[in-house]
Amino acid sequence: MTLNGKRPAESAVEQNVYKIFPNDLNSKHTVFGGLVMGLCDRTALIVAERHSGHSCVTAAVDSLTFLAPAHSGETLVVKATVNRTWRSSMEIGVHVAAENSFRGDRRHVVSAYLTFVALGDDGSPTEVPPLLPETEIERRRFDAAKERRTARLEMRDSQRN
Repeated sequence: MTLNGKRPAESAVEQNVYKIFPNDLNSKHTVFGGLVMGLCDRTALIVAERHSGHSCVTAAVDSLTFLAPAHSGETLVVKATVNRTWRSSMEIGVHVAAENSFRGDRRHVVSAYLTFVALGDDGSPTEVPPLLPETEIERRRFDAAKERRTARLEMRDSQRN
């Protein structure tokens, strides 16, 4: 079956927000990393399901890098987009910023790359639409995703041996 391609913007999440409260903090009074990881996974899932038109599951987290702390009272702003697709899988890139709601300034706090697999009604992997990158940055992300996938599969194969 041949599916029509989709542009990254068709499934992107431009702004998923989460206000940080004191109960979201760790012992160092910064946002608990697991909370941010969950926000990344959930936001990326929305993108994967929008793109594929199917239920999806997380297959891998290639990287999730904490670049700066976020604090109580700040708002986490999560953006995610499809970087590349393969037969039944997709790489989703996630960018998280911490925003001061009063001043509006933002700083980049987390970057992540997650791989999702689309599942058909029978629960087995199913084909996803190809990605049609249009802009220069979309093409760079598309190419970089291939390199990350190659590294991920090599790592997986070495762990199996």
